Amino acid sequence: MGTASFNHPCGITALDHENCRVLAPKAELSRSCYPSRGGDSSSRLNLSSVPKEFGAQVRALPNVGDFFWEKSPTPMLDMIENPMHMKNLSLKDLKQLADEIRSELSFLTSKIRRPFKASLAVVELTIAIHYVFNAPVDKILWDIGEQTYVHKILTGRRSLMHTLRQKNGLSGFTSRSESEYDAFGAAHGCNSVSAGLGMAIARDIKGKRDRIVTVISNETTMTGQIYEAMSNAGYLDSNMVVILNDSRHSLHPKLEEGPKTAITALSSTFSKLQSSKSFRQLREVAKGVTKRIGGGMHELAAKVDEYARGMMGPRGSTLFEELGLYYIGPVDGHNIDDLVCVLKQVASLDSTGPVLIHVVTEEDRGSDDGQQREVPTKHPEGSFSTNSSYLNLISSSLSRTYGDCFVEALVSEAKRDNEIVVVHAGMEMDPALQLFHETFPDRFFDVGMAEQHAVTFAAGLACGGMKPFCVIPSTYLQRAYDQVVLDVDQQRVPVRFVITTAGLIGFDGPTLSGAFDITFMSCLPNMIVMAPSDEDELVNMVATAAHMDDQPICFRYPRGAIGWMNSQLGNGIPLEIGRGRVLVEGKDVALLGYGVMVQNCLKAQSLLASLGIHVTVADARFCKPLDIKLVRQLCEDHTFLITVEEGSVGGFGSHIAQFIALDGHLDGKVKWRPIVLPDNYIEHASPKEQHALAGLSGHHIAATALSLLGRTRDALQLMR
Repeated sequence: MGTASFNHPCGITALDHENCRVLAPKAELSRSCYPSRGGDSSSRLNLSSVPKEFGAQVRALPNVGDFFWEKSPTPMLDMIENPMHMKNLSLKDLKQLADEIRSELSFLTSKIRRPFKASLAVVELTIAIHYVFNAPVDKILWDIGEQTYVHKILTGRRSLMHTLRQKNGLSGFTSRSESEYDAFGAAHGCNSVSAGLGMAIARDIKGKRDRIVTVISNETTMTGQIYEAMSNAGYLDSNMVVILNDSRHSLHPKLEEGPKTAITALSSTFSKLQSSKSFRQLREVAKGVTKRIGGGMHELAAKVDEYARGMMGPRGSTLFEELGLYYIGPVDGHNIDDLVCVLKQVASLDSTGPVLIHVVTEEDRGSDDGQQREVPTKHPEGSFSTNSSYLNLISSSLSRTYGDCFVEALVSEAKRDNEIVVVHAGMEMDPALQLFHETFPDRFFDVGMAEQHAVTFAAGLACGGMKPFCVIPSTYLQRAYDQVVLDVDQQRVPVRFVITTAGLIGFDGPTLSGAFDITFMSCLPNMIVMAPSDEDELVNMVATAAHMDDQPICFRYPRGAIGWMNSQLGNGIPLEIGRGRVLVEGKDVALLGYGVMVQNCLKAQSLLASLGIHVTVADARFCKPLDIKLVRQLCEDHTFLITVEEGSVGGFGSHIAQFIALDGHLDGKVKWRPIVLPDNYIEHASPKEQHALAGLSGHHIAATALSLLGRTRDALQLMR
């Protein structure tokens, strides 16, 4: 690909700071590829205040006086406002740029205490992609948000990286509303090939010539959707590039069992040969000749070609060939020369069909790796990486989570019942589960990002006489809903679903929040649905699930620390199915909470008590079956009933409404108000900020009660 000269249209100003010449343009907003003038000069830009006509797309470099001056000089990076500015750089310049970006990421890690380990692995790869391809005309798609931070830096969002995952700051994922360079939103790690193929077919139908590049990872290769998409891509034979970022150095699903992929001079040369224009043209000519010869010659030649290249490639590479993708690799993911060479060759031909480039990278690449590893890694599932700092942290009473309490309770049950097993699915395993894994290694099964398999696998275990606890984060359980319905609930198979990371989860935003599980689980005819209000109730619900052997059951718990816990948890006591409890008795208003929202109901009760209002607080425990006796009593004893849940419309409140309507309570004196998550996605912020935005805080609940009582002025005063 040729290079293109480009005059900086962004108003870049040269500044001298401590003998370092730096380019520092203003932050600007635009809908086009090139920034327009007149943007906000502050690097701390509030995305929510951006006018709609600008599409909330941000481009900015660090400004003088910001905390960026504490870092090492990055003269090459300071010149990059968008990928077009890279086109005139030499390979030597690109290597310097990679070093500076790696330094920038390490600096950001130390400042905002957020890990960039996955992005450190793809520094050179991201640079090479943007150097060869022409985004945003060419579409670049990513599977995992943690790998996109270099992409964000190179596409005009560098000065806002310190706002990552904060309220009104940058998303932790790619976002079409955030930047025109984000062709598609990175979600649960398996969508980029499917979306990319759709874009490729749309391009072909419209007669366009833009390129489609998708980047997947080791975790992605454990999902079924990837192989469905690759198979369809091979069948449709549309031009697209799939890049496998192999940071594990293995295509084997279990790293400890598979051979490591080695990058040698021979493999590097072979990768360049595979991607070369002349080799592929010769290969296409040979295909045409064998087709004309007929008599099975074409099929035989294809098998010989696949076998020969499979002998040279790493173990597992022929799988991609069988799916219809032309395999190239392995390529050293930290060798700029090789990456640019291979990508240019792949981009040079107009008719290649789908190509998979196997790139081997290292997550610990960089000079500040030691510091990088010390930062607890927040994973999409909501757990930290298993490192010594975290393991030391969870031993203190202040840092215990619901996950810790769940695992301790389950281990206690499993010691008494050798039929209890655990099936875990999701991206990263909660470190708390290591306790069960270490205690019962033969009764623990981590299937990775294969939620559909996990559900049906658990159903098979249950049919075989075991007692499976299927542990899946709420957002990932959505992918396995068909299996939950047909393989479990319809057949009344006693699988015990443990729905983690439920509700609003803070800085990971709506992509990984668990807003819908109450609704989609409670509508199933045979499913028992419950949620604990605190850690003691969680222990009891573990015992309840362990003793359930004739139908499926589920319970949810949120991410985050519980608070102060001085004593060890006791043994759980099985709860009576469909029986709630009253925590505080009053006469003016009844607050019926579900799950951890009971705690916010208690906060509201305390606020209202100071205003002379006597409030009843009840813990529903069960969404299905409801405690009909408790609900009926609350309606008979109170004029006002407020239900509170951390879930979407259609969940606990809807079940309450259905009952009290059919029972005739809405025909009389009772005034009912549901408090649920709003009908929109709550963007990334702190959990406290998210609860305030959703109207679920104790103050919001108390204000709702005051409004029902006609004390509007007090309600407004409370919310100030």
